[in-house]
Amino acid sequence: MERRGANWTLLLVLCGLLPLNTQAGSQMPKLSNNKLCADSECSHPILIAKALQDYYPQDCRFIHIHQGQSVYVYAMLKDRGNLFWAGSVQGSYYGDQEARLGYFPSSVVEETHALMPAEVEVKTDKWDFYCY
Repeated sequence: MERRGANWTLLLVLCGLLPLNTQAGSQMPKLSNNKLCADSECSHPILIAKALQDYYPQDCRFIHIHQGQSVYVYAMLKDRGNLFWAGSVQGSYYGDQEARLGYFPSSVVEETHALMPAEVEVKTDKWDFYCY
């Protein structure tokens, strides 16, 4: 009977109906080889943008954005015509939502405040696209 339960669990995991919990993260495909930032560590926001629409992430590299939220943009991926930006979203008050860095399509936001020029080109590495 124990073996039958293990077989069902394996079948559910393979079908995607039961998530497979792992302690380690996973390396995801790179979205770009270079990014534009305000500094070499991409630690200062380039601009503040406002979400024009809801965005639901494709995988753990991306962040969920609600229409009307402010997004702090830290990097613009250089390849593919700046299609993706990296940033974080804060809730309407501190503690409402944990700030998390992730990617989103630049087309779902509009720039509201320029903060610093994105003039420093930085190579991306595996940690830029690592999922936890």
